[in-house]
Amino acid sequence: MTNAVEILDQGFACLVEHMGVVNAEYFIALIKQDKFDYTVWQREYFDQLAPGEFAKKASDYAKSHPYTGKGQIL
Repeated sequence: MTNAVEILDQGFACLVEHMGVVNAEYFIALIKQDKFDYTVWQREYFDQLAPGEFAKKASDYAKSHPYTGKGQIL
């Protein structure tokens, strides 16, 4: 099982890889705002999708963005 520090390190590395350091820090600052609740935001977003739409979007994205990172099977 991965501990909290390792998860935070992996998450921040992912943000930096895809967004750059400045935008990653900005993203974290936005998430940490007192009035922002990621769980509520996520629920509102996904409730608007038609049944099966998320799976289709995920599949289409995976096909158009094949993984080329340095991931490891733990």
